[in-house]
Amino acid sequence: MLSRTADNLFWIARYIERAETMARLLAVGSRIALIPSAGHGYRSEWDSLLQATGTAEGFGRKYKDPVQRNIESYLFFDRDNHSSVVSCLERARENGRIVRTALTSQVWDALNGAFQELRQIERTPRSEMELSRLTDWTMRQTALVRGAIDATQLRRDSWDFLGLGYAIERADNTARLMDVKYYVLLPRADYVGTGLDTYQWTTLLRAMSAHRAFHWAYGGEITAAKVAHFLILNPQCPRSLLTAVEAANMHLERIARSYGRSTLAQADARALLGEVAEMTVEDVFEEGLHEFLTRFIRETGELAQIVSDSYLTGPAR
Repeated sequence: MLSRTADNLFWIARYIERAETMARLLAVGSRIALIPSAGHGYRSEWDSLLQATGTAEGFGRKYKDPVQRNIESYLFFDRDNHSSVVSCLERARENGRIVRTALTSQVWDALNGAFQELRQIERTPRSEMELSRLTDWTMRQTALVRGAIDATQLRRDSWDFLGLGYAIERADNTARLMDVKYYVLLPRADYVGTGLDTYQWTTLLRAMSAHRAFHWAYGGEITAAKVAHFLILNPQCPRSLLTAVEAANMHLERIARSYGRSTLAQADARALLGEVAEMTVEDVFEEGLHEFLTRFIRETGELAQIVSDSYLTGPAR
C-alpha cells in the first residue's frame, strides 16, 4: 500500500474518533454546568474543556471570553479550530474521498452522509439548535462510520490502518476526558469523596457511554479509584487506555506480518502496553492521576509520530 493511502486511512479514523470525543466533552461540560458552582477552583467548567483539548490558546486569540456559547461554537462549528466537530468530519470525508477505492461503499456512504447532514445543520439558526441534539447526532454519525468499517472492510492492511488510527486517538482522548474531571472540574482537594465528586465521576461515565457498563463491572458506589481502574486498566472496558493500547499493538503486529518486517512502531507500542499492563490503580494515584495522564498523552503522541515515520511517509510499502 502507498504510504499516502495508509496516511489517509489512518487519519479518517483519527478524525472520526476526535469528532466523537469533542461531542462527549461538550456533553460533559453541559451536564457539569447544570449543578450549582462549588467554588471557582482551577478554572470554570467550560474553560476546562479548552485546557483538556489543547485548544485554549487558539480560542483565546479569537474569542477571549470563555463563556458557554463561545466555547460551544469553537468546539463544534469553528473551522479555525482543527479539532472542532465540523473540521474533523469534513477532514475525515475529504480523506475518504481521496482513497475512495480503498473503502467499501457502506463506509463511504456513512462518511458522505454525515458530511451532507452537517451542511443542513449549519444552515439551521443557532437559536433553534440544542447542544444535546448536536452531541447526540455526532455520536450517532461516528458510530455509523465505525460500524460500517467493522462490518464491511476486508481484514487487510487498509482495515489495520483504520483500526490503528482509532486506537491511538481513543487512547489519547480517554486520557483527556479523564483529565477534565480530575484536574480541572473538581474545585478543591476537600471536595474529594463528596457528593459533588461522585456526581462529576458519574457525569464522566455517562458522557463516555460507560455508566451502565461500570456498574456491571463494579457495582456499588462510584469512587475515584474504581473509575480510574475502569477507564485505565480494565481490559473489558472498550474505552480504557489498556484496551486502546492493546488494539494498537494488535493492528501493528498484523501490519508487520503483512509487510514481512517490524519497525520501531511495534517496539514502542509493545513497551507502552507493557508499562500500562503492569500498573495498578495504586501506582497511578501514587504518581498522581493528572501527572500519569499527562505522561500517557505525551507517550501516545510519540507513538503516533513513530507510526507516521515508519508507515505514513515515504515510498510505497
